[in-house]
Amino acid sequence: MAAPRLVWILFLAEIPPDVPITFHARLLGYPDLPRWLRYIQRGPYETAFLYGSPTAKEKKAGRQTIEVKAYNRHTYETVKQRIIFNIGSSPDEQLPYQAEFFVKNRDVEEVLPVEAQQLFQQGVDSIWDQDDLHIINITSALDRGGRVPLPIEGRKEGVYIKVGSIYPFSDCLVATKSLDNEARCNMEQQPVLACHDRFYPVFIIDWCNITLMDLSSPSTTGPVLISGDGVLEDGSEFEPPTDAPEKTFLYDYLLTILLPLLVALLLCLFLTYIMCCRREGLDKRDMATSDIQMVHHNTIHGNTEELRHMASSREVPQPLSTLPMFNVRTGESINPMQRRYDSAHVPLILDQK
Repeated sequence: MAAPRLVWILFLAEIPPDVPITFHARLLGYPDLPRWLRYIQRGPYETAFLYGSPTAKEKKAGRQTIEVKAYNRHTYETVKQRIIFNIGSSPDEQLPYQAEFFVKNRDVEEVLPVEAQQLFQQGVDSIWDQDDLHIINITSALDRGGRVPLPIEGRKEGVYIKVGSIYPFSDCLVATKSLDNEARCNMEQQPVLACHDRFYPVFIIDWCNITLMDLSSPSTTGPVLISGDGVLEDGSEFEPPTDAPEKTFLYDYLLTILLPLLVALLLCLFLTYIMCCRREGLDKRDMATSDIQMVHHNTIHGNTEELRHMASSREVPQPLSTLPMFNVRTGESINPMQRRYDSAHVPLILDQK
């Protein structure tokens, strides 16, 4: 059963609202807060909240001390304060009829102030037809596995608010779990309810995501865990086995190493047989070709080789770019045109005198 809620607003006296202050809260002697307590502050200029509902295990402790440090982001001044929580039983724990609503258009820090809770409770009172209602728990949708909304104006994270009463559910709340409304919810349609506008427009309720819990009878308290495989008794610790059974990995080795090698060897043998032992295709091609075509092919091949040999052996004057400009041994400059044009050379155009 859920425990009563707790909301603690963190603030410093005589601090102007335009001074950026951030807080860091932790359980005394530990680096973080206890599991049941959460801290939220959107920015250094926003109000910080400590909120949560202690479980039965925390109630046994009875008393917990939270250490809060405040940091001034302008002057780097630090202030430390300790908050003592005396956790005990509450009349809210004896509320057998509990309903949990999902508010889509609010963040958790927007419903933590007392004024917002009273406004929400008034809407629940009009639906439940009772005025003896209590807010048991407030949880952010992100703590239930919800997604962070896109940074678009109007998008909120969502909040789960649990309300309890000693009186049974009203007809409007029972109608949310009717077969027709559940069918409409499966088709992503809002159920038809006479009280759907009791919260609008301040709070937008997802009527398909409402949970009703009747704790008046033991059969509806939820599944009972039986100590055995996977379930430990209260206060017990898991003791792993000391001796592990021996296991041979021979079959695993044969399967992961030798089997791929055997497949690769068979593939190599198959390719070798195809490439080296099945060459009758070339012989059949030669036999199917006529002798005239073979002589013509050989003649062309032989003439090509002869032309290449003649081209490589003929004397052709070297290009000027490859001739040296001076004698390598003596260092004397040499006209490259002297070697190319000798005395027997007759120019094409004679000098006109």
